[in-house]
Amino acid sequence: MPNTVLVGAQWGDEGKGKVIDVLTAQADVIVRFQGGSNAGHTVVAEGKKYVLHLIPSGILHEGKICVIGNGVVMDPFDLLHEIETLQGQGIATEGRILISDRTHMVMRWHRALDQADEARRPEGKKIGTTGRGIGPAYAAKVGRTGMRAGDLLKPDFLTLVRDQTEAANERLAAWGAPTLDAEEMVRIYGDLAKRLGPYVADTVRYVNEADRAGKSLLLEGAQGTMLDIDFGTYPFVTSSNPTAGGACTGSGLSPRRIDRVVGVLKCYTTRVGAGPFPTELDDADGEMLRQRGGEFGATTGRPRRCGWFDAVVARYSAMINGFDFWAMTKLDVLDELKTIKICVAYERDDGVRYETFPADLDVLKLCHPVYEEMPGWMEPTSQVTRYEDLPLKARAYVERLVELTGVRLGILSVGPARETTLRLGL
Repeated sequence: MPNTVLVGAQWGDEGKGKVIDVLTAQADVIVRFQGGSNAGHTVVAEGKKYVLHLIPSGILHEGKICVIGNGVVMDPFDLLHEIETLQGQGIATEGRILISDRTHMVMRWHRALDQADEARRPEGKKIGTTGRGIGPAYAAKVGRTGMRAGDLLKPDFLTLVRDQTEAANERLAAWGAPTLDAEEMVRIYGDLAKRLGPYVADTVRYVNEADRAGKSLLLEGAQGTMLDIDFGTYPFVTSSNPTAGGACTGSGLSPRRIDRVVGVLKCYTTRVGAGPFPTELDDADGEMLRQRGGEFGATTGRPRRCGWFDAVVARYSAMINGFDFWAMTKLDVLDELKTIKICVAYERDDGVRYETFPADLDVLKLCHPVYEEMPGWMEPTSQVTRYEDLPLKARAYVERLVELTGVRLGILSVGPARETTLRLGL
């Protein structure tokens, strides 16, 4: 398989875990290049459901090597829990998981700061963070005060833990939030360093040596393009770059070594947390999408906001990432709808039309979606195994999405299991 970057094209939760799982069969090394345990990939394999937060979905395939890249912020306790859960499910992990020594860690004080900061924001100003410390960990990284996985191996690691706990406590106390016990932090992180240290490696060297040896690399992102810190709906975004450019900075692999970029998007749209969502449905259709699509966060369980397919978002995402093809998911969720809408543009009351996504959210507030309607197919698709066997109206809908977005279709998913994945010309 060519070296492949796979990213979400909407606000995350597009079904990347399943697509990664499908492509992993052809890859040798799977690299997670950004995000933290606030993201979740759900995979249904051989009738079993697996929810992964930090470990790449390739771990479900025997013999694949999984790398947690330097662009990730890794909560070590979450990672240990995930490893133990997989082992309990009969998945071998020994020798198959590598953590970059450059990967920044989400520490307990980052979680405390995250939750305290969100709590002190007034209504209407809350970001909708998961409270898992992702933002403060990335802030510490940029502020050059972060702790990296390589620090677990240093003799002064516990001194750093004590010092940073005390520094965080000063901020927590100033905000009127509970503080942390520095000695308790030293104890728990001392034990953790012994357990997680053996997984730490120079993964930049490993990834590049694997590439030179002719091995196939699959680089996976978390979240989605519209949550990118630079290109998303700022400030209602994540703290990293889940776009294709982040794959290189988050792994150490040269852009010259990327062969293709795959965009994953749903046949409708969802997002979690606060922030703009032009095609959101607060009606029976929106609730139907939520229930039929199982639109509840894999990490938090939060109900996702649901809406019609937004071609403006998809085109914008395609422009930024340069997708070679789409992996579209959850077509089957639309099976029972008589009429399906597609947002083709945004328009202001004064007639100004937008066909790409504006950076200024105040501009977006003045816009309403411009819809076109298509007839639903009113037939089940989840048992279809060939694209040619889809109902004609379902094919017409998919082909209209391809036409509007300007990116060809490569994968179409009509259900959660591996077997419900249709490949087209791959």
